Amino acid sequence: MTSKEIRIGIVAPGRALDQSIADRVTALAGDAAELIFHPQCFLRGGHFAGPDSARADAFVEFANDPSLDAIWFARGGYGACRLLETAFERLGEAARRKTYMGYSDTGFLLARLAREGIGRVAHGPMLADILREGGEAAVRRAIGFLSGADGEAGVEPGTRAPGKYAAYNISVLASLIGTVHAPDLSGVTLLIEDVGEYHYRLDRLMFTLTSSETVRAAAGIRLGRCGPIPVNDVDFGQDEEEIARHWCARSGIAYLGRADIGHDVENKIVVFGARSASV
Repeated sequence: MTSKEIRIGIVAPGRALDQSIADRVTALAGDAAELIFHPQCFLRGGHFAGPDSARADAFVEFANDPSLDAIWFARGGYGACRLLETAFERLGEAARRKTYMGYSDTGFLLARLAREGIGRVAHGPMLADILREGGEAAVRRAIGFLSGADGEAGVEPGTRAPGKYAAYNISVLASLIGTVHAPDLSGVTLLIEDVGEYHYRLDRLMFTLTSSETVRAAAGIRLGRCGPIPVNDVDFGQDEEEIARHWCARSGIAYLGRADIGHDVENKIVVFGARSASV
């Protein structure tokens, strides 16, 4: 299959997508891939891109569509967790043959997909990233990966070596810990990132993560970018890396350095699961 034959389905599990974003990304994709937008992407109902049922149905419909090669989540925000109880029991065999990509709030779906061994799961840029300054580069990186045209070019360098990998937003992963939807991180090199959280909140979130048996089973933690970080009225006294090192040391988790992921245009792609030396 050539890259021009790749068909990418787009759904919005959280907030709605503006038509202008869809138009810009479609133009950017050109002949690299065909982008198919589910009408649900443009629904609006309060905070969400339509009611929970519409968002779940759109995800299930496109995941089960054998004519689509990949599912690309449109944007983050909030709302993906509300689909976990209603969507996954309806996924069929076609859903297992797809690549799924997103980050931030869509990590709720990535976690469930990875936990159940459904498809190829990747943490990477979404369509709404085109709104960032220089965001075209992030969107091209995503399209190049999903279409296969760019091979490994957009993959986070440290995850190209043999091993097991996963990547999550810190706040999302902390929300999953202790639930029936928590991912299995046994032996996994865990890459984490966040945005817009005070240092004291990052500290509290890292306490939650590193206190859990789920995260303590990981091979180690790599910290992505967490900026911009708001300025509190009292200086916390530690930056995000010092916070991560502190909690890893206290919990006996290996701190493995920084990762090239984050809520920015440099956000690289992390493919979940095991990677062999032959890849």
